[in-house]
Amino acid sequence: MKIGCVQLNVRYGKVDENYERAEHFIREAASKGADIVVLPELWNTGFALEKLPDLADKEGERTKVFLQKLANELSIHIVGGSVAIEREGKYYNTMYIVGKEGELLSEYSKVHLFRLMDEEKYLEAGDQMNRFAFDDLEAGAVICYDIRFPEWLRAHALAGAKVLFVSAQWPTPRIDHWKTLLQARAIENQCYIVAVNRISKRPENFNGQSMIIEPWGEVLWTGAEDEELAIIDVDFSKVDEVRTRIPVYDDRRPSLYARVVKE
Repeated sequence: MKIGCVQLNVRYGKVDENYERAEHFIREAASKGADIVVLPELWNTGFALEKLPDLADKEGERTKVFLQKLANELSIHIVGGSVAIEREGKYYNTMYIVGKEGELLSEYSKVHLFRLMDEEKYLEAGDQMNRFAFDDLEAGAVICYDIRFPEWLRAHALAGAKVLFVSAQWPTPRIDHWKTLLQARAIENQCYIVAVNRISKRPENFNGQSMIIEPWGEVLWTGAEDEELAIIDVDFSKVDEVRTRIPVYDDRRPSLYARVVKE
């Protein structure tokens, strides 16, 4: 399958402009033969958390209609990054997964809120997994800070995911953590990681370096430090090969883990 990664230059607080740019890249990805297109985190607003009462998408309706219309028109699966939404007076960092016929496959609100950027002061945390399938491809998806919690990504892999999509706004000062954590998540879960970060220089500092990593940990592609669309051909059959060669899942001892690990 061909995957289009949109390393978007998200405009801080400029919602209409961000939708226009996202549509441009989704259409371009489809024109170049992508089967799946992936957007970054909070692409509708950037980290304008203090402005959410004015900027957040009410019930996510604009985003859902936007993604479903494009997916159906272009016959392309969309990992909708995430957007800031308002629901019943509260705000969420929410991802929509849309199938190529325009069907809403999954909805996920970020579970782990990043205190260093005061997310917990503005956002409500989700409490559900993000499992779905693109045709016969079992998948899962998480948002940014979630990758620091290996047990959360392992839960998705145990549920059958052969690829884990990651949408992020990962800041430049910790970009080495981003790279290391993503490779570790691919190796330990023996799955593909498709991770899309954003670009922005001011007032926020994000430098892209999105990544696609195969189950052995080999990096197939790394994004530049500028806005770009990359189309990468991925052979998901490699997941079964790796899991057969080193049967980590068969050798797990979950009864032991349950005895020694507390929440």
